Formats: sequence, structure tokens, C-alpha cells
Amino acid sequence: MLALGEAAWLADARRQNDYDVHAQTQSIILTFCEGWPDVRIFRAAGWDLLAEEAQDLMDRVIAKRYPPGGTVLRAMMARLPAGCRIARHTDGHPSFAAAHRIHVPLVTNPDVEFIVGSERIPPRAQYAFELNNLMAHSVANRGDAARIHFIFDYAPSLKAV
Repeated sequence: MLALGEAAWLADARRQNDYDVHAQTQSIILTFCEGWPDVRIFRAAGWDLLAEEAQDLMDRVIAKRYPPGGTVLRAMMARLPAGCRIARHTDGHPSFAAAHRIHVPLVTNPDVEFIVGSERIPPRAQYAFELNNLMAHSVANRGDAARIHFIFDYAPSLKAV
């Protein structure tokens, strides 16, 4: 998942353009959703690049922690370059009340400060965790290398149309 070139990170800027808080990030979007509660899932260019590895990772995380048979609403790689930040915010789409936002840090460093509410989430590569993105959260990468997470939203009881 990490062997992609710079062009893949810069090819789809919709997340950065649509959400000011993500302006300093880069994303490789695999799937995204539209509509609520009648959700439509769309595959983006990142799916063609990472589908096999991403599906395997999502399946393993879901099998360990969540009931089967749900829907992955969004899936993406997210990169926060060294010296950049994501300002404190909450995510407002109604799907976040029905889905679990799951982060899998792939590359991180001890100088990444990830705050959810008032709690600092320690950077641990390869350790999946759930983020309550309805709570205020922020990230600052004070290190000298990019932080890369695989992120997906899983709704156990929702079926896409």
C-alpha cells in the first residue's frame, strides 16, 4: 500500500477541496459515498490501485471487531506531510452517527499529536483503532516524515443502494 508514487497522492484532491480542514493533506480515495439515508457507494481511482490489499485489511479488521454483513461507506489512504496539521473539528455528515470510523496507521512517528476530545492517541503503526469523529479532533505532524493512515467507515447495519 505504501509503494505508490507521488502522482497517486496528488491525482484526486476532492477531499482537500471540499473540506478546508483537510487542505494540508493528500488522499488516495478508494470509495466514497453520496446520499443519506439512501447511500450510493462510488469507487474512485484509488480502488484500481489498492483494492486487493485494502479489501484484505478491511476484512481482517471487521472480522476481529465488528458484526459482518455491513457496508464500507468510505475508504482512503490519508497522508499528512511533515510540519502540517489538521485543525480541531468535528465531522458532520449524518453517516458518521451510523458508521465506525476506523484508522489504521501505516506510517507514523512519535512527533505526531492526534487529539480526540481531550485525549492524545499515541501513534502506533499497524494498530487499528476506532475514532469517534463526532467528537472534536485534530492532528499535528511535528515530525520530519509524513504520517500515513488507511481510513475506512464501516456501517454494520446499513446496505447501500
